[in-house]
Amino acid sequence: MSRSLKAHILLVAVTMIWGTAFVLIKNALADISPLLFNAIRMSLAAVVLAVVFHGELTRFTARSLRSGFLVGAFLFLGNELQTVGLKYTTPSKSAFLTGVSVVLVPVFLALFWRRRIHRWVLLGVTLAFVGLYLLTIPASAGAGLNLSSMSRGDLLTLASAVVFGFHIIFVGHASQAHPWRQIAVLQIAVTALLMICTVPLAEKVYVVWSPAVIWGIVITGSLSLALAFAVQAWAQQFTPATHTALIFSLEPVFAWVTSFLFLGERLGTRAGLGALCILAGVLISEQKGRSESMAVSPDHAGVPSDVESQPDSGIEVGPM
Repeated sequence: MSRSLKAHILLVAVTMIWGTAFVLIKNALADISPLLFNAIRMSLAAVVLAVVFHGELTRFTARSLRSGFLVGAFLFLGNELQTVGLKYTTPSKSAFLTGVSVVLVPVFLALFWRRRIHRWVLLGVTLAFVGLYLLTIPASAGAGLNLSSMSRGDLLTLASAVVFGFHIIFVGHASQAHPWRQIAVLQIAVTALLMICTVPLAEKVYVVWSPAVIWGIVITGSLSLALAFAVQAWAQQFTPATHTALIFSLEPVFAWVTSFLFLGERLGTRAGLGALCILAGVLISEQKGRSESMAVSPDHAGVPSDVESQPDSGIEVGPM
């Protein structure tokens, strides 16, 4: 199995973990303030990664520290916006609005890095976006995402999608420029530190140590954060940022599968069509897009290019 294929499979596994966590986090937020919840679970993730990759703690360079701080800052801001937004909106809307990053990644690459995205990848992104809407937003009147119907939580979650779009891009660059284990440890540690510092300034802290809170912290801290972001840091050495964003669009599909298996939630025709659109978008991008863009960079062998006429898939992050 090639490293690229393994990376894609592992990113799907990460997306499955995230997709199953929405309801878990929503339940936990009934008994704990959102920023405190984030700070505790992110600190747990930082400790786990520091123990697992303790050999990297003495090998950081000035450049890797800068890159780790940058991606950590984006991860911090994205998580804070998403978690606070989830307190004021529904899990389905949160899943959709977070998934908007699948569209924003190629847009940002085109606007700020002048990347030309393959037509098959653009088709896949469009299908995934339509699928996200059909799967997560009900057809009932007033359920659409027009500005008049957007709540405070919706706007905060949409802002998190913008941040997560940049996070995907910068993680791809950092993981190709520096050892992925260092990036995994640094981004989580920086995020945890920023969260700890901002909790007393940004919210009125409260917590009831209910089973929902304890299990929410343990499961999301160890799996959704420590494991998932370590896997992402490794996998994005071998996957273009746009492909990563497309794979992450599967998150609400996995969220529905979890609801179906454990809560008996049924998938209607509209939502079923949405799930099929997402799957079609991912498959089209992976099969058609990769077949046209397997130009290999001499610096990043085995990494397919996102960009037409630019075989180097590394994202050179300079002034924007």
